[in-house]
Amino acid sequence: MRLDLCLCVSDVCVHGLPGIAQVFASHGHRVSLFDTCSQVLEQVPGRLRENLQMLDLPTRHAEAVTTFCDLESAVKAADFVFEAGPEKLAIKQEIFARLVAFTSANAVLASNTSVIPITEIAKGVPAEQRHRVLGAHWWNPAPLIPLVEVVRTADTGEQALISTIDLLQACGKQAVRVNRDVPGFVGNRLQHALWREAQALISDGVCDGETVDLVVKNSFGLRLPVFGPIENADLVGLDLTQDIHEVVLADLSQATGPLPALTERVARGDLGAKSGRGFLEWPAGRQQATRERLSAYLLDVARKRNAKPLEERHEQE
Repeated sequence: MRLDLCLCVSDVCVHGLPGIAQVFASHGHRVSLFDTCSQVLEQVPGRLRENLQMLDLPTRHAEAVTTFCDLESAVKAADFVFEAGPEKLAIKQEIFARLVAFTSANAVLASNTSVIPITEIAKGVPAEQRHRVLGAHWWNPAPLIPLVEVVRTADTGEQALISTIDLLQACGKQAVRVNRDVPGFVGNRLQHALWREAQALISDGVCDGETVDLVVKNSFGLRLPVFGPIENADLVGLDLTQDIHEVVLADLSQATGPLPALTERVARGDLGAKSGRGFLEWPAGRQQATRERLSAYLLDVARKRNAKPLEERHEQE
């Protein structure tokens, strides 16, 4: 079934939005792309064609995307709206209040926030309309990373949740259902728990940043694409897992705020790749080479995934 979708962003240029548009357009849906930044909208057709070519997909799919500078015109016919504004609660609340006024009563309103609780965003929506508000957190780059976290609030209607998951799965995404609306949802909570411990090790002088990355990339990191942490615990045995946790958990970082290894670097202006130094040294060319290496890896994974028969993909998911 062909649907009308709107991807909306306000007051900021979001570089990942064309990727989300590409996913829907390449699966036969009409997409309205709203932005207050005219420079982004001017670049959309060319970027879409370029991205489609990289994935060996027909460039004609770019024609299914129409750009708008007026929010009401963009969303008035939409069945689904995916918001990707700045990570500022007040701005998102204002956007959703406008979306409710401009969309049909049956349109699903989804936020692409990565950490802000959806319940807080929905406070900009009248109580009787909150059943159609949920989270749909995409991971960048959207055409290459399968996961979308679909987040339910206490007010989200079951039909809105199911229809969103069905839409995303039909577009080849791995849509997962998050049953409780907690900051960071699932993926970012796991990711930043690892970052916290990594920075605690650096703060405590256990090792440097280069060592942290070498350990992750050359040990359990190699297994993660095919072997998740819960699968790992079950396979080694929960009795052994319990014994290990009895020893190590009490010694892991319990920090509830940024650690010294981070705050000290920020204070002196060592902000990472953009300043030339952070936890690591970033000489000229390293940032670009790192981005290219990551893009090449993700593109290779996406091409292999797209080449698999549909039945095999479903079995793996």
